[in-house]
Amino acid sequence: MERFRVAAVQAAPVFLDRRGTIEKAVQLIREAARGGAQVVVFPEAFIPCYPIWVWLLRPSDYDLVSSLHAELLSQSVCLESGDLDPLREVAREAGVIVGMGINERVSHASGSMYNAYVVIGEEGSILGIRRKLVPTAPERMVWTHADGSSLRAIPTKHAALGCLICWENYMPLARYALYADGSELMLAPTWDEGEVWEASMRHIAKESRSYVVSCSSPLRREDIPEHHSFRSALGDGGEWFKSGGSLIADPTGAIVAGPLRDEEGILYADCDPALPSGQKWNLDVCGHYDRPDLFRLSVDRTPRSTLREESLDRRDE
Repeated sequence: MERFRVAAVQAAPVFLDRRGTIEKAVQLIREAARGGAQVVVFPEAFIPCYPIWVWLLRPSDYDLVSSLHAELLSQSVCLESGDLDPLREVAREAGVIVGMGINERVSHASGSMYNAYVVIGEEGSILGIRRKLVPTAPERMVWTHADGSSLRAIPTKHAALGCLICWENYMPLARYALYADGSELMLAPTWDEGEVWEASMRHIAKESRSYVVSCSSPLRREDIPEHHSFRSALGDGGEWFKSGGSLIADPTGAIVAGPLRDEEGILYADCDPALPSGQKWNLDVCGHYDRPDLFRLSVDRTPRSTLREESLDRRDE
């Protein structure tokens, strides 16, 4: 297999503006493609934004929380509606694979959303979608739990992409499920940052013997429109209250790009497919370093729906 270049796009969304954020993403994909990237990775919940207010407000702030939820829901992505068509078009034009974090509306009839990650192929088709299994702490004020149907590696021409969203990366069994499914490039879109997160990314790179792309959004106070009253809870210190910290680690656990802090930008790394397989001679957690006679993982990948249609046979009535 040939070497390929990955790009981690560290950018702030156009806050709670689906169309504006998608337009910004289109320009960033073009820029990454000009930089030679063949796989372009965006942060968690990039469209239309990560709901930062869940860490600042209480459920008892009912009216404010409700209005923010309604606004986020109206700007979220419904995959059946064609919201992502501009991204599919630019992926096809540029010939790149795009990973994009979205707030996904379950359906037009529902007020529930997933924290989801979409992978778009270089031909413009949606290759796969990952939905976060467990929203973290107050994220449950916004996102619902997902079933296990999306916990799979996504095949691409360059590598099979495994994706774990933010603190899913701290779920050992979820990591193992993707390793066992053949993931070769791990995507870690996140809102997290800092020394502990960076250490975790390095650990996962070495554990999986794969490249890991961790991508997060930086955010300034002015990125949140003034009419959002919760902005005052961010305090006054410094221009950036969210620094980003995106990085790329190689299969030895070494950081080869980043961390990028307190700025928007694009990180690049050239991936050598021979390096991951070469590293597995001494550690292959789903191969010779596994003990299936002692440990066994069962994954339920059955799709679940809140509505199941059944045909009732009333002939015996």
